[in-house]
Amino acid sequence: MMARLTLTQRLSLVFAGLLLLCSGTSAWLQLRANRMHELEVVQGLSRDVAESIARDVQLTDAHGLMPGAVRTLFNQLMMVNPSVEVYLLEPDGRIAGHAAPEGRLRRDRVDLAPVRRMIDGAALPILGDDPRSADGRKVFSVAPLRVDGREVGYIYVVLLGEDHDQYAARGSANAVLKTALWSIGMVAVLCLAAGLVAFTLITRPLRRLTDAVRHFDVGGAPRTVPPLAEGHGGDEIAVLDGAYRQMVARIDEQWQALSRQDQERRELIANVSHDLRTPLSSLHGYLETLLLKDDTLAPPERRRYLGIALEQSRKVGALAQSLFELARLEYGFVTPEREAFSMTDLVQDVFQKFELAAEARQVALKATFPPQLPAVDGDLGLIERVLGNLLDNALRYTPEGGSIEVALARRDVAVDVTVADTGPGIPPELREGLFQKPFTVGGARRDGGLGLRIVHRILELHGARIELLDGDGAGARFRFSLPAAGA
Repeated sequence: MMARLTLTQRLSLVFAGLLLLCSGTSAWLQLRANRMHELEVVQGLSRDVAESIARDVQLTDAHGLMPGAVRTLFNQLMMVNPSVEVYLLEPDGRIAGHAAPEGRLRRDRVDLAPVRRMIDGAALPILGDDPRSADGRKVFSVAPLRVDGREVGYIYVVLLGEDHDQYAARGSANAVLKTALWSIGMVAVLCLAAGLVAFTLITRPLRRLTDAVRHFDVGGAPRTVPPLAEGHGGDEIAVLDGAYRQMVARIDEQWQALSRQDQERRELIANVSHDLRTPLSSLHGYLETLLLKDDTLAPPERRRYLGIALEQSRKVGALAQSLFELARLEYGFVTPEREAFSMTDLVQDVFQKFELAAEARQVALKATFPPQLPAVDGDLGLIERVLGNLLDNALRYTPEGGSIEVALARRDVAVDVTVADTGPGIPPELREGLFQKPFTVGGARRDGGLGLRIVHRILELHGARIELLDGDGAGARFRFSLPAAGA
């Protein structure tokens, strides 16, 4: 049943239960306080009644107590105050005389501890045993009785006797109770109404958040949660609202990132498929030609066809190798093995590998090395791959008669590496996401556009990044930094 109720309804039920419990407890405490005050007043006003009786009435003789005198005294007192009951007690508390009707006495002894407290002047009210009740206790007045200076008993007066109890039971004393209950009931109703209104106002932001969460759609249009009402600037509801807003923003960012990565993956697959299809079609065509015209082809022509097929095979192999290398880098299968090495020597080694290709394209390779350049810290093989990809990319776009320059420079505790060419450069519209997706300049693109993406990932593993600098003229300029060894 409780599970089907809303939070406001459950809070209201709990509050109503607590309010009922508190109201009942308050009513009981108030009635008890009123009762104790009434007893204190009655006992305070009548505490000298027993002493007055002991002084003015003959209840003892030379032999001790006179039990028969109590009945005469009781009849006289009943004419003045019908609520009192008089008892004559022996020194040990046993009842020696009384005026109770036959069979109405329920005790034959009274506990003397409250009697002594009363005689000693303890704080009121003090409740003593009621002889006409097996376990009742009532306010009383008491005074010792003495014969020749010797204490022979006590005069014990119950101030609110049976007649008082019977009269109170008929309802004459219920006015105070009814007034108290009515006042407490009205306060409880008002508090309940105020509590319900308060819970409704407090849970309104929660209901708004619940509605926003219920209608939140991952990947859909971002939903804006209305601001909280005034008065919730720093409470738990405001904290929950802020956390939800952050969660929505974070999910939206992650969804956009996933969507972007998915789109990039689709583009990569499409471009790789396109770049594989061209050399594979060429390879298949030349091999099929060799097969069909094997008897008619001259040896020079056969060698030319085989050379073209072999070149296309190398392109397919290079593309597959780049794709495999990128996959290993993306999925964390490559861990840099750092060591100190000379960047100058590495650039010279890479130049030797591209020297023949540069001469064939009539492109000049230049290097700028400052004196006393420190060694760098990194994975030699991976950094060689970075330089190789950048030079290969530069050779691909640099026209005949152009040049490629690799410049090294020291900057604080790092070495800057800049690779610049005199090609057409990269248009501004292609610079966004340059290292994340393939690009085409002048209709030329090889290896699926994977080269720069591999460079970017390798440098990420080294805690570095590559950036495209704004060139003063034509051409593209890439720069990355490596920490100096021992820095």
